[in-house]
Amino acid sequence: MSRGSPGGWAPLDPTSGPPAPPNPFVHELHLSRLQRVKFCLLGALLAPIRVLLAFIVLFLLWPFAWLQVAGLTEEQLQEPITGWRKTVCHNGVLGLSRLLFFLLGFLRIRVRGQRASRLQAPVLVAAPHSTFFDPIVLLPCDLPKVVSRAENLSVPVIGALLRFNQAILVSRHDPASRRRVVEEVRRRATSGGKWPQVLFFPEGTCSNKKALLKFKPGAFIAGVPVQPVLIRYPNSLDTTSWAWRGPGVLKVLWLTASQPCSIVDVEFLPVYQPSPEESRDPTLYANNVQRVMAQLSPGCVDAGAEPGRSRMISQEEFARQLQLSDPQTVAGAFSYFQQDAKGLVDFRDVALALAALDGGRSLEELIRLAFELFAKEHTEGPGRLLYEDGFSTILHLLLGSPRPAATTLHADLCQAGPSQGLSLCQFQNFSLHDPLYGKLFSTYLRPPHTPRGTSQTPNASSRGSPTALANGTGQVPKQKGD
Repeated sequence: MSRGSPGGWAPLDPTSGPPAPPNPFVHELHLSRLQRVKFCLLGALLAPIRVLLAFIVLFLLWPFAWLQVAGLTEEQLQEPITGWRKTVCHNGVLGLSRLLFFLLGFLRIRVRGQRASRLQAPVLVAAPHSTFFDPIVLLPCDLPKVVSRAENLSVPVIGALLRFNQAILVSRHDPASRRRVVEEVRRRATSGGKWPQVLFFPEGTCSNKKALLKFKPGAFIAGVPVQPVLIRYPNSLDTTSWAWRGPGVLKVLWLTASQPCSIVDVEFLPVYQPSPEESRDPTLYANNVQRVMAQLSPGCVDAGAEPGRSRMISQEEFARQLQLSDPQTVAGAFSYFQQDAKGLVDFRDVALALAALDGGRSLEELIRLAFELFAKEHTEGPGRLLYEDGFSTILHLLLGSPRPAATTLHADLCQAGPSQGLSLCQFQNFSLHDPLYGKLFSTYLRPPHTPRGTSQTPNASSRGSPTALANGTGQVPKQKGD
């Protein structure tokens, strides 16, 4: 795992035309005065206890990790470990690892979808890779094998855990090492279920989750089916991102431990079966899997919509972005969005409607995405505020509320503060806790869950709402593997 640097990212689809998303290697943490007070208090009381206990558990992991490989030769370690070593040590490390993340504040790991068996998908690919906390994905994946730098073997405790994991090690100083890693990955992936699954973070470095970085082909060289895994941190304040320009490791650790509760969503997507062309071309395979994950990952469904800045698109570009070909369907869906004098619509409107329709985000995450798309820089201080036009657009898109009524409501909400805009905290309190609108958001935007790939029957058809968009588009384009 390494912290992102500005030389390693690329647009999701450089041929599609939209401008590149915000730099994924920059993460700025803006705290309000109330948030600073909260973090000072919790940082002084809660964080020291959590971090201390977490380090104690980390060192308790070492005996289990050492016991599994003690007395085994290098030849024996070339085969999967079985028997009592596997049963006792594996369960011990799994339980203590969950306790470790629990102590750091990750009280909930919400799992969506179903993990495929090692025969169905020998390789797991997880993204977006945004923090050193991402190894938490190992827990719902039942501790699959990983690929790591050989230099990490010398790190106390971490080295012992890598030996326990029978990790595939790569040396950046040995040119022949990469070839051996490729051969080892292929050997394990084609073992017919003999080896546990291998987990890759194909981006290879950390970003701020604003866009998926270009996938490296290492996870796809074997040409076997892979299962994409999405990692989300749907918390009101992003304290976990560890980007190239942003808070350092100690600050990220301290701020996250100061949060009362941190939530992680792990979503298993359908297994991706490569075509013959993809099996022969790892780069093509990696790019296509990246596109599938980008359409569903947080912050990437709006990769062509820059936060706080409108980008107007024509009906032709709208059809290309949504991969729609039927003219009647395109015209019907396009008409649900407000058009300017030139007949163009704001791509942010489309991005938010699609995110609501997809249903893959929690309500808290959807509210945060709406704020990020439509909030603007505060002219008299740091941070961003949601002004009247953005607020009206959000309520019109998500709830079908008339714009005049939303304008009046925004003015009433702003009377309690000195500015004419709402902060993220104020907008979240309104959306989630207002006696009337909080109930509307929680019920109207969360219909009964329907598995992916099956049709949904909307029960509302308000002009501009996600359910109305569903009636206009008929069916979301089907992803490979659904």
